[in-house]
Order: sequence, then structure tokens, then C-alpha cells
Amino acid sequence: MANVSDVKDEPGQPPALTSLSLAEAAQKVSSKEQIITPFDVSGGVDEQGKPKAIDYDKLVDTFGSQRIDKPLLERFEKVTGHKPHRMLRRGLVFSHRDLNLILDKYEKGIPFFLYTGRGPSSDSMHVGHTIPFEFTKYLQDVFDVPLVIMLTDDEKFFHTPKLSLKDVYKFTIQNAMDIIAVGFDMKKTFIFADTEFVDGGHASAFNTNVREMGKRTTINQIRGTFGFNDSNNIAEFNFPAMQSATAFATSFPFIFGTDAKKVAKVPCLIPCAIDQDPYFRQCRDNAPKIGYLKPAIIHSVFLPSLRGRESKMSASDADSSIFLSDTDNQIKKKVGKAFSGGQDTAELHREIGGRTTVDVPFQYLTFFMEDDDELERIRVAYEKGEMQSGEMKMACTKELQAFVTSFRERRKTVTDEVRKEFMRPRQLVFKGMPDEKQRQEARSRRIKIIEEELELLKREE
Repeated sequence: MANVSDVKDEPGQPPALTSLSLAEAAQKVSSKEQIITPFDVSGGVDEQGKPKAIDYDKLVDTFGSQRIDKPLLERFEKVTGHKPHRMLRRGLVFSHRDLNLILDKYEKGIPFFLYTGRGPSSDSMHVGHTIPFEFTKYLQDVFDVPLVIMLTDDEKFFHTPKLSLKDVYKFTIQNAMDIIAVGFDMKKTFIFADTEFVDGGHASAFNTNVREMGKRTTINQIRGTFGFNDSNNIAEFNFPAMQSATAFATSFPFIFGTDAKKVAKVPCLIPCAIDQDPYFRQCRDNAPKIGYLKPAIIHSVFLPSLRGRESKMSASDADSSIFLSDTDNQIKKKVGKAFSGGQDTAELHREIGGRTTVDVPFQYLTFFMEDDDELERIRVAYEKGEMQSGEMKMACTKELQAFVTSFRERRKTVTDEVRKEFMRPRQLVFKGMPDEKQRQEARSRRIKIIEEELELLKREE
């Protein structure tokens, strides 16, 4: 059979219809697998060319993680004495690596620390960005442990051609203030921007771990994990070693002390969205090679785009997102246009009900509404047709407006002085912190570094 391009169309016919029927053309539509990486999130396309929802069960199998099941949740509650967060209860935090080992250590009184982060790509975060941070705050409160937050401004600069370092650093400062407004405990939280911290005098141990990980990470590993090719710049290939280094307590002697042998045994738990897992698979593969513990990981799902479950909310697409800077009226308009699981007419909706599994406003309620009983009441009423789509959107609007309003009030209290204190390398306060002798050694070390830098500056005069 001749190729389509080899056959001339008959006069008066649309191009190619004489050489390839519509049915044959339909068969040519190829399905696409879902893509979940730190740089691209898509649910894929089916055989009919329709976008598909993200399949989280398939991700668990593909990534080789474990589902957070009922027995693990029961153990979590027993060990901590706290009711699991609504995101745990509803399966929105759904997957893990070695969370059971963290619970083992906590039960034995062995300290650990939390590590999460953000790649600043816009001057205002959207509500989807708050999901892992809100959950991380819950973990910090429940376990009473220190937290390190990494702002990967360098990665955004490496990976986004249109962004300058100046742009990204401006985003970093604003995003840091947004993150602080989530409500983290300053005494237990250290936030750093890569470009600022790594080039400063406090990152010697951190940079040592970057080099150790870099030496043990191959180009083939990075290609296989991230899909990089010859068009990616060399900084992108190196960055995974940087993101890995934050998972080791030895990178922060001013927090955990200078006894490297002892500090190397401090475990790390990383709450993050599932798209960040490739970075930490690399980290877990290579950590034992330098005598470090593999970090434990706990994964959250994505907050869907306003357009539907096929993609996540994205800062680069304003129409798909609700920003923390949006006004009440903007939130109302955006939710009003959100993809609905309602029927085409009110009569049909009353007859067969709505589809909560695809209804974006209901999905948002599962993330932000605390009351389990009220959420279940709404679900049942919508699926029975007793609640119309407009009512669902009104309920979602009310919840999101309250969430964003509360955030805005907290954000007003975050001054630049507060931000600078969160981002200042310092001793955090937590159970199992270094003793006075170790803290004095760490202070002396920092003073020496500062004095050496001042001496170098004086020489330049």
C-alpha cells in the first residue's frame, strides 16, 4: 500500500481522504504513556487521543514505592498519638519509602529531621504548592523535629532558558516569605536558597557531600532517571548531587553538630510531591556508597489543574491555577470555570447525579476541607443529584477563599527581617540537639569562617 504522501488527492476532495479513510486515520492515533518527572507532568493520552488522568497506582508500581495502607496509618497514630492528617486519611499523601523505619526510630527515641523544598518559578505560589508544605508543618508539629527547606533557584535557572539569575532570586525571596506564612516554627526551621547558601562560608560540609555524591553518580544514571540527552546543559546533569546533599545531616554542622560519625546516623524524612521522587531515587542509590543512610520519602498527589485531572496546577499557566495572591473575586471566577463532573442539564443531573471523581471543585474540597463528615455529605448529595454543579462550585469557592484569606493575613506578618532570620545559618532547637560543647565548637567554626572571609575582603582594599 502506498504512503499517504505518495498518492495524489482526487479533484474536489479534502486532502488525503481518498488515500486514507477516516477510520484508518483514527487507527493512526497513538496512545501516550503518562509522564511524571520534576520537569513534566502529564497523565498521557488514550487510543482515541483523549487526555487521561494521572494513574497513581501505576506510579507506585513504576517507581517501586509502597502504598500507605490502613495498617501503616494505624501504626502512625499509635506511635505519634496524633490523628493522621486529612491528606493521609484521604489518600492524598499516598506512597512512601521507609516511613515504617522512621516510625521505628521515633518509637525508640532516635532523632531525625525533615527536608523539603521548592523550585521558585514565579513570584507568587499557587494553592497547589502549599500541599506538601502544609503536610510538612503537620509532621514538624507532630514529631517535634528540625526542618530544612531548600529553595532550588539554581535548578530553575539551569532548566528554564528564559529565566535569569536575577529573576529567579527575586522569586526565591517572595516564595520564602510565602513558605514562612504556612506557619513553620522559626526555632526548628532553616530555609536556604542554593545560590546564596552554597557560595557562603557555612556550606563547606554541604559542598563536600555534593562532591561525594557527584563522584558516585554516573551520566547514564541521570539519563535513565530524568530522560536527559545531549541537549541538556552540564549544570542540569550535576544538580541531582546538590539536591541529594540536603538529605544528609552532616551537610549542616551548625544544626546537628561537628561529630560527623554520630551525625551521619541521623535519619531524614522527605515529604514531597511524587514528581520529585526521581531525585531521591538517585540519592538512595548512592547514599550507602559514602556511608550514609538512605533518606525516607513520603509522596503526595498533585492538586489538579482547574481544567481537569489530566495535569497538575501550574504556576506557568495562570488559567490553570489559583494563586495565593488571588483576590476573592478572582477565586470565584476561576472556580466558576473549573471542569465540572455535573451533567449537561439540571434535569439529567437530578436523575443520575454528578461524578465526584472528575469534578475539580470536589477534588479541591478533598484537599482543603477539614471536616470529614461534611465532605462525605457533599459527596453523597452530588452523586445522588441532590446538589447541583453550581452549588458544588459555591462550596469550593467558599473553602478556597477562606484558605487564601487566612494565608494572606499570616503573610502580612512575614517581614524581610523575619525571612532573613529563617534563612540565617544557626543552631536550631530540638530534642537530641548537640550538647553545649558541640554547639560551642560549631559556633567557633562559624566565627573562624567569617573572620577568614573578612580578612580576604580587607586584602582586596
